[in-house]
Amino acid sequence: MTPEIKNVAGKLPPFWDRSVLFFCNLRSIFYENDAEAAELVRQITGSQSYGGRVVSILNLLFQRGPNKILLEAAPEVNLLDYLSGDLGLSLPAFEVLEHRQYQDLAAKLADKSAARDSLIEDLRNHSAEWIDGYVTDAILVEVARRIHKRTVSSLEGSKNGNNKHLLHLHQVERKLPVFDTFMAASPAEVPSCLERLRKKGYKKAVIKAQIGASGYGMIKTAIAGFKPSDAPQYLFFEGPCMVQGWIDEDTPGVERIGSPSVQMFLNDDCVFLFDWTEQILSDESIHEGNQSPPPYAGEHPGLEEELFRQAGIAGKWLHAQGYRGTASTDFLVVRRGGRTEAIICEINARVTGATYPSVLARNFIPGACWYMRNIQFRKALDGAQLLGLMDQAGELYRPGKEKGIIPFNFNVDEDGKVTKGQFLCVGKNHGECGGLLARAWSELPVEWGYDRD
Repeated sequence: MTPEIKNVAGKLPPFWDRSVLFFCNLRSIFYENDAEAAELVRQITGSQSYGGRVVSILNLLFQRGPNKILLEAAPEVNLLDYLSGDLGLSLPAFEVLEHRQYQDLAAKLADKSAARDSLIEDLRNHSAEWIDGYVTDAILVEVARRIHKRTVSSLEGSKNGNNKHLLHLHQVERKLPVFDTFMAASPAEVPSCLERLRKKGYKKAVIKAQIGASGYGMIKTAIAGFKPSDAPQYLFFEGPCMVQGWIDEDTPGVERIGSPSVQMFLNDDCVFLFDWTEQILSDESIHEGNQSPPPYAGEHPGLEEELFRQAGIAGKWLHAQGYRGTASTDFLVVRRGGRTEAIICEINARVTGATYPSVLARNFIPGACWYMRNIQFRKALDGAQLLGLMDQAGELYRPGKEKGIIPFNFNVDEDGKVTKGQFLCVGKNHGECGGLLARAWSELPVEWGYDRD
């Protein structure tokens, strides 16, 4: 069945009329590629508490309830009080399930002697008919089978939907814009691909694994001086890598405009396109935040229509793979030869870093500007103290206000103190949103900085 494409930009789509058990299987987003997952855990500060982001929006995504979320680490209690009390959000029940426990869960469910385990009994008896997670991996499928529930997406739909090479082939087939791309089956084949790109005029390239996320699974390199040992073997876990020409301001005749993303929701019948955002990227093209709408939106007539057109085509492809749920289509937009070009970089078939702020912002102030950053503190803070300081500065958002900051997740250390957090600013325009952060942080007694997602 071909789904209908519905553009509802600036508003929330009708999310699931379902209840769910949601597993925050962040380390499964590369499926069985354990080396790539280990790199993510090594580099992301507080990765075990990133699942807490889902707490704020799960009951908006699955509206029937009751819902339950299985987290790698318990959420910060003061923030839960703010989300449910001050913001009035309905929150799911939660339980801590560490990654190793998640890995062992299917075997435990198969062990009849474990039937009296409280977690096992709760999973079996929970009224939710559906199971979901960051991705649908083999473990999630087996857990669903064992407790007689259904996964929102199929394993194939989830994995294929996140496969950058399969998407690239679809773009070529549909004659959509693509990057200059050559395939390398091993690190030893990368230099010949780079040489072909050099002959096309490129000085830089990116080596992309077929499955990656948040900058993991790709390395940017200068073409000159590359050595095969510079490409980790885990990039080739799913098969040949894509070696693509890197387009930026140093590319002759090119002006880089931005890295927008179209937020999507796929149910059984429709693909809803409900927001467009600009990714805030580091110099290494690592995701550090998002804002909506893109700040250059009014400078390029027809760009929004083109992004949503291509996202609709990509959304139909993703739907055909068997994926259901929230997703994003990420683009690069450049000005070249007097024309503005939009090229799809990838689809992230999951709840993404932009999903949380988009859903929260559109829930409280439809159509508003919003700005989300990951903030890391040089010294850990007590959660109640942090919220109190923001409140004293007059910047903490409450329903009915036209602007404010919504902290929607805290990453904590072993003592339960906040080392990092995800903060959403909502307001009339981007200047107002940026000003909120500047004023709030002037009140804090610690140094802070931006961090990767």
